[in-house]
Amino acid sequence: MNTLKNPSEQPVTDAIIYIGVDVAKASLALAHPGLKAEYPNNPKGHAALIKALPPNAHIIMESTGGYQRAFARSLHAHDVTLSVVNARQVRDFAKSMGQLAKSDAIDAAIITLFAQSKKPRADKKPSPNQFALEEIMTRRGQLVTLHNIESNRLEHYFDARIARDARKMLASIKTQIKKLDAMAAELIAADELLKHKASRLTQVEGIGPVTSASLLAFMPELGNLKRNQAAALMGLAPFVCDSGTERGRRHVWGGRSHVRAALYMSALHAMIRNPVLRKFYQRLKAAGKPSKVAITAVMRKLIVLLNHLLAKPDFLLAS
Repeated sequence: MNTLKNPSEQPVTDAIIYIGVDVAKASLALAHPGLKAEYPNNPKGHAALIKALPPNAHIIMESTGGYQRAFARSLHAHDVTLSVVNARQVRDFAKSMGQLAKSDAIDAAIITLFAQSKKPRADKKPSPNQFALEEIMTRRGQLVTLHNIESNRLEHYFDARIARDARKMLASIKTQIKKLDAMAAELIAADELLKHKASRLTQVEGIGPVTSASLLAFMPELGNLKRNQAAALMGLAPFVCDSGTERGRRHVWGGRSHVRAALYMSALHAMIRNPVLRKFYQRLKAAGKPSKVAITAVMRKLIVLLNHLLAKPDFLLAS
């Protein structure tokens, strides 16, 4: 196994100082000289860490199911450059180095080395309304998942009282989802930039208010990406998987699954109502493509169109 070198021992040759942070529920672990090895993951700890950061610091951390969000907000509030990266990419990077052991300190060092090697792009600072919209749509997704789970359970209840309570719960969840939809619509209407983007997105047949809000919440980069970047960020870019005797197969994976689900439903609608995408889907099917492959291609074309639409306001779908 390769010996893991502490990034603090590496000579700094770049103006950017990458600092990897391993985020846990209660703590932030670092590997950098001049900084403590661990800070509390709370407002007081965030303030102490930010105050101790060297000039040109670029914080790198993994997406950790929400525990990084408060820290990210603190960094953005103090104009500290940061990137939230895919945890799987960091883990694969560690494995490529032969580093299989895990601890907070090791993970922080690995994240730093990953950043020094890959030099990830800095995340754009979200507006307060962007933060709020993300939280609303995150909660909406949780409730939709819960509704689906409870709906599947309902048919297995034989006791009428339990079934009645379950139906009441489902009705309550639907009411909460409607309230969140109203909150998202109100927030978007009050923000000129979000309102303009939502107006552009919903011009596309198949893109309704929910999908539009999901895209604005979870893909704020939309409109500032290259076409391949937009597809890859959504997890819709096909990757070569040739191995052994298997040739020609392409697979999509990764990406932002929470917004991809909304785009899937929009693609199904667009295949019926949008003449451009309908013809595209029919052409793929006529060429012998499986339905799943054809639908994925429609989703990929749709996200590229949406990215282009936001990037170029005069873009015409019919072109």
